[in-house]
Amino acid sequence: MHILVTGATGYIGRVISEYLQKAGHQVSGLARSEQAAQALRDAGVQPVDGDLAKPESIANAADRADGVIHAAMAWGPETAALDAGAVKAICGALSGSGKPFVYTSGVWVIGDTKGRVAAELAPLRPPKIVEWRPAVERMVLAAAENKINANVVRPAMVFGRGGGFVGGMVKQAKEAKIIRVIGTGENHWTYVHVDALAELYVKLVEQQPKGEVFLASDGPAYTVRIVADTVATMFESAVKLVPLDEARQQMGPLADALVLDQKIMTTKAGRMLGWGPKWPSVLDEIRCGSYLL
Repeated sequence: MHILVTGATGYIGRVISEYLQKAGHQVSGLARSEQAAQALRDAGVQPVDGDLAKPESIANAADRADGVIHAAMAWGPETAALDAGAVKAICGALSGSGKPFVYTSGVWVIGDTKGRVAAELAPLRPPKIVEWRPAVERMVLAAAENKINANVVRPAMVFGRGGGFVGGMVKQAKEAKIIRVIGTGENHWTYVHVDALAELYVKLVEQQPKGEVFLASDGPAYTVRIVADTVATMFESAVKLVPLDEARQQMGPLADALVLDQKIMTTKAGRMLGWGPKWPSVLDEIRCGSYLL
């Protein structure tokens, strides 16, 4: 199949594109500059002119594909409008086609799980930074009624290949010798390796369920402090706790998302799709994996 991946030059989209190609699929990606287009060509991805701010360009690219994975995100004041516009354009282009469409959401929409383990049916209590996202999820799931094999993926905290929020901790440790942790650090994050996540997307476009929400998590939840301490040990640095009020002044609503206590576990993707990730835990990846490179 020919799959359009929005965000194909990004952290998650780049790995998804790689795994799609390994599975024998042709991949195209949006490029709004020649530099982005060349990066896509270097990765074996066909560049197409497109921009999240130009929904018609996304619709044209989606119309020419056999399926779409939406993994792009432009964080900023217009995030909600751009994402909703892109999804609306994709759904319009794919309407009645029976083609697969995978939308990338995130576990933050679940909010604080208050010490309990949450799965797909957990109520949604999103923090302000993603309060708009459940409405976009509903748009995607409603598209299944228009003969689109549309599904939502909510990844946990993505790590691996030196990236994600863990990569940010490593960068702080290397450059400043201080890792900033918001709040007490006793809140839990649940994780998924970026390669495991890419494997899930390939299964979704190939098996094409319809109107489903899948949580993507693998392994236990760890407190942020344990992860930060592991990074600090590996890179001979220190951990600094930043009060939430102070972090809000510096980071805005992102601070409240970073102190969510989330324990996420699901077997749905395994039961329905045969997804069984077998990648290192986040602690093992820090100790002997990509973050040491």
